Amino acid sequence: MFRRKLPNRQDAELDITSFMSLMIVLVPVLLMMMVFSHITVMQLKLPPLLANQSAEQLKEKELQLEVTNDAMTIYYPAGSPLKQFAKQDETYPFDQVQLALKDVKNLLLEKGVDKKDITLLIAEDVDYQTLITTMETVRSYQAVVVASVVDAELFPDIALDDALVEAL
Repeated sequence: MFRRKLPNRQDAELDITSFMSLMIVLVPVLLMMMVFSHITVMQLKLPPLLANQSAEQLKEKELQLEVTNDAMTIYYPAGSPLKQFAKQDETYPFDQVQLALKDVKNLLLEKGVDKKDITLLIAEDVDYQTLITTMETVRSYQAVVVASVVDAELFPDIALDDALVEAL
């Protein structure tokens, strides 16, 4: 019997040029999407409750910032209005509030009180973004130290409470 001779087969070449082109486009797009979908977590540190002080003594030393739909008010001691900031053009004056809180912090430090806690009294109709911006405003401020910008501490221990509703 005669055997038929098969022609020599050569290995097939893989053409991955189109796949590499796809990866060159896809990888940067995916990396950019990761940057835009970054989620920030705001942690709350509740101020410690001291067992040897009564609730009235704690209230006397409490710094509060009330946020309502039309204004922000700083109370120190609790219940005594210190300064009020009305909304301007449908936005809260966060920079003015931060300056007032820096003044309060400096006055307390001059008296030898290192206060780090604040209670935010938030009204029901205040939106979420305003709450987060308020928390960032009272937590720290940017200061220039030795030719570099750093975040200086204001009141990092934040407690949340409902704003007092005035009876009409």
